[in-house]
Amino acid sequence: MAPPNQLCLVLVILLSVFLLSSLSTSAIIPKANVSLSIPSSQLVENLCNGKAIQNRRFCLKALSTPEVIAAMDTTQLGTLIMKLGAANAKATLNVYNEIIKKPCSPQSLKALNCCVEAYKYAILSFEMVSSELVEDPQTANYDVAVIGPEIANCEKELINAKVQAPRLIAGNRFIKYYVSMGYEITSTLELENPNEY
Repeated sequence: MAPPNQLCLVLVILLSVFLLSSLSTSAIIPKANVSLSIPSSQLVENLCNGKAIQNRRFCLKALSTPEVIAAMDTTQLGTLIMKLGAANAKATLNVYNEIIKKPCSPQSLKALNCCVEAYKYAILSFEMVSSELVEDPQTANYDVAVIGPEIANCEKELINAKVQAPRLIAGNRFIKYYVSMGYEITSTLELENPNEY
């Protein structure tokens, strides 16, 4: 019989394969209808060309919905980005919660629980930043930036526990992209409203 750690690793891999095959990736990948007939707005173009953006292509795809393209100003665009980031974090949290229900080693369980907490924090932060955009972009900028280290710690825990789940890895990568987009938009808002804080 295989040792418990190997059995847990096999179960996590099998569960990941099952989740990949049975669930649509739209739960984590942004629901964006990329169409050549929908031009991106200048706001989106400017944002996605920003210094903080980690993946321009992802940014353009995530922000290609008609609702986002119709954003009239940086604050509206920022609010929509925070909603997309929170929705993405919720979808990834659901994947973590499904995986955590399966038997695994104590080290894997510890890593998964660490990530659950990181994603709960990310959801709250994205929602909080949404309300701070108008009143205090500087605080919003900080609050979105501190999501990154939480996700990095989650990734470190997964690596140390040797948890290999493609959907979790993808979710972590996408949340970092949303953090970079949130950081860029809040930085832009800070520049638009200097010395107000």
